[in-house]
Amino acid sequence: MTTSPPPTLHAAPFHTTRWTRVCLAKADSEDGRRALADLCDAYYEPVVAYLRGVVHDADAAREMSHAFFAEMLAGGRISTADASRGRFRSYLLGAVKHFVGHQRETARRMKRGGGAEAVSLDEAEAVEVTDARQLSPDAEFDRQWAITVISRSMEALRAECVAQGRAAFFDAVSGILSGQASHGDQTVLAAACGMSFDAFRMAVNRLKKRLRECVKDEVAGTLEDPAAVQEEMETLFSALGR
Repeated sequence: MTTSPPPTLHAAPFHTTRWTRVCLAKADSEDGRRALADLCDAYYEPVVAYLRGVVHDADAAREMSHAFFAEMLAGGRISTADASRGRFRSYLLGAVKHFVGHQRETARRMKRGGGAEAVSLDEAEAVEVTDARQLSPDAEFDRQWAITVISRSMEALRAECVAQGRAAFFDAVSGILSGQASHGDQTVLAAACGMSFDAFRMAVNRLKKRLRECVKDEVAGTLEDPAAVQEEMETLFSALGR
């Protein structure tokens, strides 16, 4: 009698993403808190970018970001997370907007009562974007989110190359992978790596393919529905082009 082989990892259902873990566990479990802390740490910069567009002051934006994340990690906001919304990006942007609104209302109450303002937002609220080339705070948030996704994917790929003893090669071609190097440099880089041009080009193409997979993995970790990965990637790459 023959038996079927045990299922492989590749045959298993799609892994539980970080965002799904947050939505399922909220802040009531260690797993939920850890997943939320990981996401907040990873996507700190998009929040700073949004707040910088609101308050027009880099130091104030970072100060407000610290206060926002401290409140979120304390469990003050994550209880409202709705898995049906699907995207941590959308949830985080909505949460920081709510935070800004609350800060403004608090500042107004303190001003009316003669108290000192902890964070001044009155001036920021009155400022309008006069330069048509300047992105809105929402667009800045999405653009920085896309940059963060690419950066984290590059870090993940480099870690793989380090483990394979290929750190030097990755560092040599990182500019090509990120789109910051001219294709005309590839002949010189191939020679510097001691490779023929064809072998070099094949190795770079393999890394590009693996980078796309890393990007998909990073994006998937912020979604509740794995079927939404492609749509989310298109949204983020569109934000990079702004």
